[in-house]
Amino acid sequence: MTEPATPSTSRGAPGRGSPSPKAIAGWTAVALVGAVGWAVLALSRGEEVSAAWMVAAALGSYAIGYRFYSRFIAHRVLRLDKTRATPAERLDNGVDFHPTDRRVLFGHHFAAVAGAGPLVGPVLAAQMGYLPGTIWIIVGVIFAGAVQDMVTLFFSTRRNGRSLGQMARDEIGPFGGVAALVAVFAIMIILLAVLALVIVNALAHSPWGVFSIAMTIPIALFMGVYLRVLRPGRVTEVSLVGVSLLLLAIVAGGWVAESSWADFFTLEPGTLVIWMVVYGFFASVLPVWMLLAPRDYLSTFMKVGTIVLLALGVVIALPTLKMPAVTDFASRGDGPVFAGSLFPFVFITIACGALSGFHALVSSGTTPKMIQKETQVRMVGYGAMLTESFVAIMAMITACIIDPGLFFAVNSPSGAIGTTVQSAAETVSGWGFAISPEQLTAAAAAVEEESLLSRTGGAPTFALGMSEIFSAVIGGAALKAFWYHFAIMFEALFILTTVDAGTRVGRFMLQDTLGNVYKPFRQVSWKPGVWITSALVVGGWGYFLWVGVHDPLGGINQLFPLFGIANQLLAAVALAVCTTLLVKSGRLKWAWVTGVPLIWDVAVTLTASWQKIFSSDPRVGFFEQRSVYQDGIEAGEIIAPATNMDEMRTIVTNSTVDGVLAALFALLIIIVILDAGRVCFKAIRAPETVKLHEAPYERSTLVAPAGLFPTKEEKAELAAVGAAGTEEPATSRDRS
Repeated sequence: MTEPATPSTSRGAPGRGSPSPKAIAGWTAVALVGAVGWAVLALSRGEEVSAAWMVAAALGSYAIGYRFYSRFIAHRVLRLDKTRATPAERLDNGVDFHPTDRRVLFGHHFAAVAGAGPLVGPVLAAQMGYLPGTIWIIVGVIFAGAVQDMVTLFFSTRRNGRSLGQMARDEIGPFGGVAALVAVFAIMIILLAVLALVIVNALAHSPWGVFSIAMTIPIALFMGVYLRVLRPGRVTEVSLVGVSLLLLAIVAGGWVAESSWADFFTLEPGTLVIWMVVYGFFASVLPVWMLLAPRDYLSTFMKVGTIVLLALGVVIALPTLKMPAVTDFASRGDGPVFAGSLFPFVFITIACGALSGFHALVSSGTTPKMIQKETQVRMVGYGAMLTESFVAIMAMITACIIDPGLFFAVNSPSGAIGTTVQSAAETVSGWGFAISPEQLTAAAAAVEEESLLSRTGGAPTFALGMSEIFSAVIGGAALKAFWYHFAIMFEALFILTTVDAGTRVGRFMLQDTLGNVYKPFRQVSWKPGVWITSALVVGGWGYFLWVGVHDPLGGINQLFPLFGIANQLLAAVALAVCTTLLVKSGRLKWAWVTGVPLIWDVAVTLTASWQKIFSSDPRVGFFEQRSVYQDGIEAGEIIAPATNMDEMRTIVTNSTVDGVLAALFALLIIIVILDAGRVCFKAIRAPETVKLHEAPYERSTLVAPAGLFPTKEEKAELAAVGAAGTEEPATSRDRS
């Protein structure tokens, strides 16, 4: 069955004349810069390489991928239609459905998808060396991650903003669809818990960070009212006000940390868990224009601005990559940061920087309900994911420019290196990365920390690398501590926006699911349904967050492998749904666009799942880990890092839960993929039986640019409807 005949197949694509000699020369130069960067990274052996070559390889590759591959997908595969009204335009209710300026929406979408993964994953994966992770981050995002985000956003927009799980149920069928609904929601809870856990670890006992993060909430509320009521459409104006207030909040955080208010903002991890749950609930139920969109847009300035400055710092300071291109841990699989071989665990650990299933939830959650035009799918979906991938590259750089001995001392658990600088230096040096106790003490003193040993989770390492780069450009050693704590606060802000948007997406998913049983739940404006589902979502991830905070093995160490597997399995669901929809909508010859990434993702993730479930190495296998600690309990023996029998029992319980969840997730995903294959086979054999659940075509009256900057043709269209010289999109009705 082919796609319904609408103006979609011929509208919205810019002219495709022959490129000018200037354009050819420009893109040739971009390709050469990227190629040289790759050559230096791949061929250098035994000598230190400038981190600037990693920036060159990444930016050159991203530019080529966006200009050519995303354009191919937009015009040839998806056939984006600028004449077709989006659900934001057709179903605008001012709460969840609301046409949002493309610049604000790009900021919201990027802030929502860019969480702990691109910051933490690459730092942990640096254990394998800088080269394997860098290849996956860049190649993976161009051909898998950004493709998934863009295609999912397109199909959800065509289906009134339906959630990923509901699309699976509608398009694959009840059996595979129910498996997808259960898997997607359960995985979503785990992902949100781990994201929130990174925030709790970063903000615990940090009055500076807590105050600065807390102040972003009233600032966002002010921006929402300003843009909605006081000065509608004045995006640039409210941006300047919001960024100024944000910078003031960051500076004021330092003042608060040195004042009598410090104790009030110094919170224990358990207290932060409670506040996180409360915030997540209200962020989910308030109108999207009031808190979620402006807060995410505001944080985007902080996120993108800091990453851009970090990249400029790399170019100016030219730090060298001190970590080897490939370490021995890559082949042995006995690394202290995480156990397991390069394949499949480097791909699982990096997760969000290259391919992330969580993104598909946002692309089928808040964003399709806010996008003005189908033609903006390319900029928002593909472009935002490329931006996140660059964040992951910068995280890889920060981990690899610090001394490898310091890297392993910071990221290895105390059970492996001990609790003193003497034991840590001796152990790490024994791994082949020489470092002295004096160097470890000096590194902590330079950032005004008592100790940097076993600061697992990735965030402190990222902060150390950032402080190295920024202090080399501005302030020198005197400002190193400032930049370190600034980076910690930056990471917390970076991740929190993913938690609030993710909670709202979880609420949409649960409403869609419960709506199959009781139809009022599916009405996003039905208040009881909104409140009940929001409470269930925050209660679910709040439970795992509480467990992670009190886990003797360390919540990140225990939950991040499950997070990585769950996230990649979720990507498999999204790619399976997208491939099915390409086949069902008459795009069989283009099904490889999502089908090839799907095959790779399934191979990697199911291999990792098998090892985490059945491995006989207690550092890898959840059930083997459970067995070791259960035997210890029966023998009356306390096994480190547990300090008493209660902690031993906690480890047994958590390992059991993790193992069961890993097995359940893998089983559900296998069911989804097999059922999707059945549907695709049927659609190919009997296309006349295919039924698509696409919303009927309605002509759009909204005029808005597709990209960040309007083209000459788009400026003419805006002028024709009376929107020239303004920042606000207009409709054809405005002329009357």
